[in-house]
Amino acid sequence: METKFLKSVFNMKQLDPKTLPEILLVGRSNVGKSSFINALLNRKNIARTSSTPGKTISLNYFQVSDGYFLVDAPGYGYAKRSKAMQDDFLNLMNSYLSLPNRIDLVLLLIDFRVGPTEDDLVMLNYLLERKLNFQIILTKADKVKMSERVKKLRMIEEKTYGIPHIITSAETKMGYNKVNELIKELITGGQNEK
Repeated sequence: METKFLKSVFNMKQLDPKTLPEILLVGRSNVGKSSFINALLNRKNIARTSSTPGKTISLNYFQVSDGYFLVDAPGYGYAKRSKAMQDDFLNLMNSYLSLPNRIDLVLLLIDFRVGPTEDDLVMLNYLLERKLNFQIILTKADKVKMSERVKKLRMIEEKTYGIPHIITSAETKMGYNKVNELIKELITGGQNEK
């Protein structure tokens, strides 16, 4: 699977016309998005963890073979971000998520250890309101003790309206086959419709 970083988009004027399915990754700062991308694409450091989380307000486009674009959104819920930067983030996300027929799938990453935060629930409700196709991904499963999993899952399911989820771990690669299957179905299904 050949993957390359394509570009960073800071406003909608910089977007190219859509040529491939677009899969958007959203999640709060520290949810493990860089690790998720690296594990999903089987690359060591195509996505780098920022030393100052929340600093970059851009959509980062990765082209995965000729199959699809993986679009990494800035992490939300970063407390040290200034009011102006928070506004930039909201404007960028709102503009992008409002584009008709642009996003084929949103992967909403939620930290399994923490469960959904207020910001996660705001994003979840936004996706539901917009009727966007999305999948909840629980990250960092390896950091949750087996004895705590059932209790944590109950709490997560309660807060996320029982919407199905995929449990993953970038360390053990748990759940990545399911994520890849989901993406493959989306891409082949999309091509059959054309």
